[in-house]
Amino acid sequence: MITVLKRNATEEQRNNLIKWLEDQGVSVHVSVGESVTILGLVGDTSNIDMDMLKLLDIVDDVKRISESYKKSNRKFHPEDTIIEVPSKASSDGVTKIGGGHFSVIAGPCSVESEEQIVEVAKRVKAAGASMLRGGAFKPRTSPYAFQGMRAEGLELLSIAKKETGLPIVSEIMNENHLELFEDVDIIQVGARNMQNFELLKALGHVDKPILLKRGLANTLEELLMSAEYIMAGGNENVILCERGIRTFEHRTRNTLDLSAIPALHEMTHLPVIVDPSHSTGRADYVKPMAMAAVACGADGLMIEVHNNPACALCDGAQSLTPDQFDDVMDKVGKMRDIL
Repeated sequence: MITVLKRNATEEQRNNLIKWLEDQGVSVHVSVGESVTILGLVGDTSNIDMDMLKLLDIVDDVKRISESYKKSNRKFHPEDTIIEVPSKASSDGVTKIGGGHFSVIAGPCSVESEEQIVEVAKRVKAAGASMLRGGAFKPRTSPYAFQGMRAEGLELLSIAKKETGLPIVSEIMNENHLELFEDVDIIQVGARNMQNFELLKALGHVDKPILLKRGLANTLEELLMSAEYIMAGGNENVILCERGIRTFEHRTRNTLDLSAIPALHEMTHLPVIVDPSHSTGRADYVKPMAMAAVACGADGLMIEVHNNPACALCDGAQSLTPDQFDDVMDKVGKMRDIL
């Protein structure tokens, strides 16, 4: 249920109403916009009389929300959420995603050595990337494939962060690893863990943005319900990532669902970024898909870049060289100028 307040409602009146609603056993999410203030009621609202609420002087309208996701619902929060990430590489000390702020996250699928990650970090920063990605813990389909450098990989990411000032993004697989992610600026939840609900609950108590990737065969509503798990725990800094879904087509690794971008922007206030690397699995498809994602309104991109893709320990076929990434960033910039 949402309660829309009138513009002339005072802070005291609003606080009194919130107190009364909380006494009815619901939690209240307050969204203050430029033109409207919305109180989102989460919990059992069956005992709350909608007609009585509508009669209050400060209430403009009361509506019930049929969707299962509440805090991530745009009806709860009409204005776009802007995620802010501290950044020493930015002139104003912060990188923003969402609400018209575009951001590119780039780096190798896996951290392999200090030389590799620092070199890639410097190149992607020079090309205009605002954050560095790198896998330390790698979920792999085969138990015999490279699983990542784990804690050592996170340490090497921290070194690259100090060298470049770029905030770092890395994937977590187990809530028991949280203490290792202290220096990670955005914690990524991979596609395979999108419905790892115990992990999502734990991340709800973390004071860091969470980058949540869509599962291989999950609907957009299921993606938002996973975001809801995180937000219900108190962490409302969630970034959604469309990274392709599994279909019957085998020409690409997955099928990039670009329609998810406008659909999600209609459904939720959370930022939506696109990963053209994992979705296609082919380096030569990354540039056109990145440009298409920008045209569809994506709030950012996540692109894999490796200094020597042919020798990469993980996903070399979809990784761009630094020179190729320079070209992609140039084309993406021109596309954004047109829009």
